[in-house]
Amino acid sequence: MIPARIAFVDLETTGANPAHDRITEIGIVEVDGDKVSRWNTLVNPGCAIPEFIQRLTGISNAMVADAPTFGEVAAELSRRLQGRLFVAHNARFDYGFLRHAFQRLGQRFQADVLCTVRLSRRLFPEHHRHNLDSLIERHGLAANDRHRALADADLIWQFWQTIGREVDAECIDEAVRHQLKRPSLPPHLPPDFLDDVPEAPGAYLFYGEDDALLYVGKGVNLRQRVLSHFATGTREARGLRITEEIRRIDWTETVGELGALLLESRLVKAQQPVHNRQLRRTAEICAWRLEEVVAGDFRLRLVSGEEADPGRDGELYGLFSSRREATLALRKIAAAHELCPVILGLEKTGTERACLAHGAHPCRGACAGKESVGLHSARLMAALARLRLDSWPYPGPIGIVERNEFLDREEVHLVDAWRHLGTVRSESEMEALLQSPGNPQFDLDVYKLLKTQLAKRGQNVRLLKRA
Repeated sequence: MIPARIAFVDLETTGANPAHDRITEIGIVEVDGDKVSRWNTLVNPGCAIPEFIQRLTGISNAMVADAPTFGEVAAELSRRLQGRLFVAHNARFDYGFLRHAFQRLGQRFQADVLCTVRLSRRLFPEHHRHNLDSLIERHGLAANDRHRALADADLIWQFWQTIGREVDAECIDEAVRHQLKRPSLPPHLPPDFLDDVPEAPGAYLFYGEDDALLYVGKGVNLRQRVLSHFATGTREARGLRITEEIRRIDWTETVGELGALLLESRLVKAQQPVHNRQLRRTAEICAWRLEEVVAGDFRLRLVSGEEADPGRDGELYGLFSSRREATLALRKIAAAHELCPVILGLEKTGTERACLAHGAHPCRGACAGKESVGLHSARLMAALARLRLDSWPYPGPIGIVERNEFLDREEVHLVDAWRHLGTVRSESEMEALLQSPGNPQFDLDVYKLLKTQLAKRGQNVRLLKRA
């Protein structure tokens, strides 16, 4: 059942981070059955409004200079929102800013929250875009003074009225119930901790007793990903153990998915969480290197450490976590392609004897002079082709640009020779990182991740130079 008392809320702010940025305007449309009232106020943020925010909202520093501070409007705001369903577009943004603003005053604010972005996605799944401008166009909403708090709150109210006319009431009730349903949380977590988890990409960390790090994960939507750990009926034994041990959860937002993947990999290897297994591997990898010992005669040598570096060497094949794994893979290739195990170094024999495989016919006889070494080398290269590692395709370091248009935020991931040097958000940070000496150790997981990401269409890559 949809509550009768609803507040449609929109905020304007100095930026996108509720921990650092501040509110500049609040607009509320209060609905009590058939009664509708409106309230709004400018708010002095106590800091300068960035130029691009001023252009977007039309709210200047001069306009808020004499406006009340949040502390001066907090009591009135709390009274108006008390006991109401909190409805906003991208509601975690507005709700998160208000919670942080009240926390700075030493006050607690909590409400049932309904997001009209999620509501639109559920009720109109045939559409791909659900931002406010898309809803205006799709539903014919009357837009006046766009990007001002009360005007945008009124647009949310208009959308609510529209779905009441266009969608069956039972479908709306079910969609609202789905959003308002609160999950069963681990017993040691405060019941309202989820209110602060953003619907943004990033990495999250689960801590246990004595602040021991239990698990690191990542997601394109942190809130949904964290919630998935607590969904009943989907947890395996290991997942149940983790949720029982959790005492605290922390997270770091990123601009996009690539940033979340790189951050997760770095955190796992640096901090070695108890329940992460796959990404914790730090054993020295090895690879096969193809070397020409005499003209036309190519042999394989197993290399490891700094030699097993596809960023610097274009003649490496396969990346293996152990000598045993590398040898087993080569034996399978030899059998499948009738290659000689003696020439491959897999079998030792006297100079007068053919290899054991030759007698059983998997080997074509290069060891006994029945196949030329040059032909054997050519067949070896063909057999290894699918394992060949990509050498670094750029003349130097690059910056992979990842941008979030909604948050108007950008990150640049600096990469050189398949190594992630770091992630920056400004030119000064980039310059400092490029001037720092040395490279991180080659990492197999990062190599695979970057290969996949760079193969995707539309990756924005900047060529860079190091000092």
